[in-house]
Amino acid sequence: MSEPSEIKVMVVDDHPMWRDAVARDLAAAGFDVVATAGDGPEAVRRARAVTPHVLVLDLNLPGMPGVQVCKELVGANPALRVLVLSASGEHADVLEAVKSGATGYLLKSAGAQELIDAVSRTAAGDPVFTPGLAGLVLGEYRRLATDPAPAASDEPKAPQLTDRETEVLRLVAKGLSYKQIAERLVISHRTVQNHVQNTLGKLQLHNRVELVRYAIERGLDDA
Repeated sequence: MSEPSEIKVMVVDDHPMWRDAVARDLAAAGFDVVATAGDGPEAVRRARAVTPHVLVLDLNLPGMPGVQVCKELVGANPALRVLVLSASGEHADVLEAVKSGATGYLLKSAGAQELIDAVSRTAAGDPVFTPGLAGLVLGEYRRLATDPAPAASDEPKAPQLTDRETEVLRLVAKGLSYKQIAERLVISHRTVQNHVQNTLGKLQLHNRVELVRYAIERGLDDA
């Protein structure tokens, strides 16, 4: 996992005191806080300019909702990790954030150390959720997998994955973090990330949400 000083973070929240406090806590923990923003359009502009590794994002933003900010930025840069930090634990908000490309979802009731750990894990590509929300998200993956989008009749056959890529994909579908997968397969965290990125490229998918849906549609989570 990268050192905090190597991780560029941007904080987006419309409450100045909260935004500054989060940015201060992350900077004190060693993260490179490259920008902050207080509304949706400003967040999109600044994120495109400073290209953070992790975007800590509130959902309730003036000018443009947080989910739209997430969708635009992740769509343009699939490598961006988004950690939603919200006061809302409503299931609809959580699922909408994940569908828009968020890597994780943390409630604002979380402590400073929990946030710091979450940013580190998000930067590493791990899904991070407030306890109780991870099961909800995996359940939604399964629901989506029962109603896959129709494939075009002339769609080319999916590229062949290696045995190791398939093995990693199966563990991703089961909800394991990259760290847990690395320990299970006795390989490095970086190797797991490389396998996932290669698989995304081969399958022409954009993020973990699409990858898990693909795996569940093919029953890999039950393998």
